Parts: sequence; C-alpha cells; structure tokens
Amino acid sequence: MSDDVAPAQASPAGENKMREPRIEKIVVNIGVGEAGDKLAKAEKVLQMVTKQKPVRTISKTTNKDLGIRWGMPLGVKVTIRKKAAEEFLKAALWVKENRVTAYSFDPEGNFSFGISDHTDFPGQKYNPEIGIFGMDVCVVVRRAGQRVARRAHASQRIPHHHRLTRAEVIGHLKKKYGVEVVE
Repeated sequence: MSDDVAPAQASPAGENKMREPRIEKIVVNIGVGEAGDKLAKAEKVLQMVTKQKPVRTISKTTNKDLGIRWGMPLGVKVTIRKKAAEEFLKAALWVKENRVTAYSFDPEGNFSFGISDHTDFPGQKYNPEIGIFGMDVCVVVRRAGQRVARRAHASQRIPHHHRLTRAEVIGHLKKKYGVEVVE
C-alpha cells in the first residue's frame, strides 16, 4: 500500500448523510364537505397548484345531521414525493412567509399548516368561476432507513437514536429552508 493514498474521510462537517432528515411525502388536502360542482372546482384548483392529478376522499361514516352518507365524496387530496415535494414545500412556505407555528409539529417532527387562499401561490390568479379554496398541507419527515419498520419481509423496529425529534426537524427547516418557528 502506498503512502500517497488518503484515508477515507467523513463528510465535511462530520455529518452522516443517513441521519439527515428528508421529506418523505407531502399530502395536500382540500375538504369541501359535499359532492358536486364545488368538489369538481376543488379538484381543478388542486391540480393547478400541485400539477398532479388529485384523488377524491370519501366518507367512512354516516351522519344524518350533516347530510353525509357512507361512501360519499367529501374532498380531494394529492400526495407529492421526492423532488416535487421539496419544490412544493418551498412554494407553500413562501406563501406562509416562511413562518410555521410551533404547535404545528408533532413529537416525531412531522408538521402541518393551512393555506387560506390558493391564489397566494406564485402563478395563480383569481378566477370568478372557481372561487377561492383553502388547503391543508401535511409534511412527513423521516430519516433514511425507515422502510425497515414497514417492509413485509424481515421488518424490524427503528431504534430510538435513529428516530427524529421535533427539535431536529425544526433545526433542519431553519437551516435548509430558512423557516422561522413562531411560538
């Protein structure tokens, strides 16, 4: 072995890439509460904002007081993953002025927030035929290797030291996206 070969070095800051938090998925939901024309408009809005085809959410219960039957479509949702999820999160945080409230985070670091007006997104304009729709944005943050717990063959528990905490995710969002967490 020659002396001019450098030994393997860790990443620049001593960070392990496998421990870095990453966005697993983002679920964007518009709850309409009724089927019909309003639901079709919500589908159109969600498709314009996310550039993906939405899926209808259906009722799992019956409530006669609210006029809801089992199996009745009540809203639409889109699940965004990979690079598109990061781009959408940047746009959604821009709409929220890079501010997220502290109570939006759960103990595992996932967070959600609401957007009251879809026309706040870049490139969206008010259309009187459609109206204004708000939406819920739910972000699931995980470390690499979480599939071990959910896979069918040889699944195992994730050790506590590999799970994300609320503070780690908040720190990651501040560093990567410049998010301000408001108490």
